[in-house]
Amino acid sequence: MSFLLLSPERCVRALSVNSICTLCEAICPVGAINISDRLPAINSMTCVGCAGCVAVCPSEALSLDDFNPTEFFFDFVSGSDNLISCQKNVPCIASMSAEALISLVKLKGDIVCDTGHCQQCEIGEKVLEKFFPMIDEVNYLLEATGSNASVQLETIGFSQEKEAPQRRDFFKTFHLRGIGKMQGDFEKEIQKSTDEFVQRSVLSLNTASIKNKTITQRRKLFFTALKRSTAPELLHVVDASKVSFTSQKLLDETLCTACQMCYRVCPTAALSSDMRNSKIDFDPFLCIKCHLCHDVCEPNAITLSPSYNLKEWYVPTVQNLVTYQVRRCNECDTLFSSIAGEKICRRCMLEEEEAMELWGLNK
Repeated sequence: MSFLLLSPERCVRALSVNSICTLCEAICPVGAINISDRLPAINSMTCVGCAGCVAVCPSEALSLDDFNPTEFFFDFVSGSDNLISCQKNVPCIASMSAEALISLVKLKGDIVCDTGHCQQCEIGEKVLEKFFPMIDEVNYLLEATGSNASVQLETIGFSQEKEAPQRRDFFKTFHLRGIGKMQGDFEKEIQKSTDEFVQRSVLSLNTASIKNKTITQRRKLFFTALKRSTAPELLHVVDASKVSFTSQKLLDETLCTACQMCYRVCPTAALSSDMRNSKIDFDPFLCIKCHLCHDVCEPNAITLSPSYNLKEWYVPTVQNLVTYQVRRCNECDTLFSSIAGEKICRRCMLEEEEAMELWGLNK
């Protein structure tokens, strides 16, 4: 049985208490993931290893110990077959993300997803309920980028005989170099047999790891696939609701307070600034649509654009959302972003307000 792993430092919920991301919990067909606290709690005994949560996690914080989506990607692209099946090369068709499927079609052409086992599967109905809309998104975006290939769903019911484990292989596991792995496997088995949710704590995380900004493997593969495919002559602007894994942003300068939170919590550096914090730039191609920047923006100055320009897939451009005047605070002499010509920084403003309150002069 597969073992579901959580890398807490990569989870967007670890980056802010304001995060509302519940994608993994929502897609789990057996309720093995529960978000009642800061980070997702996992019941390994309940988990069936479908990898649906792995596919939807925007920051790739979840993974299976016996299925690597990146390895599958390269094996599939290099092979001659175009069939994806739970009885052939994936734990479940739910393990495929929209981003990954688009990448595969761009490199390989038509792809077939086998739904032949879903009717007999205990989670099949719930999987298909989520999978069908995702396939519609994939084919819509492929058509919008001028692709003649698509993802097709067929009830093939692929099956193959599995080789029985050999007795000699059993004894190989007792080699000294395998002891470490055996101990790790034993600990996993203990968790699998425990019918309870295992909760992780943000306090136990390395803060340096939380601050790391990394591009997901899915996005790297997506970028590679697009670079190796022919760009369409006409690049469409599509409805943003049809794109689940990236976005374009709008920023209202009249609402923005230059608090710096949006680009500080962005896990991929899609939102960024310069050394002087004089601006906010946005790279749509790096955005994983985790919604974290919106969750931390108290005045709701940053919003999702209602449309998405597919030009960003082929000619990525960094967009400047806002630029500030940087000046020195008249009180503490530190540099700060002045929104409307303020002469003192936000910290000094708060200190002055607190002093006025203590003196009883703010009434």
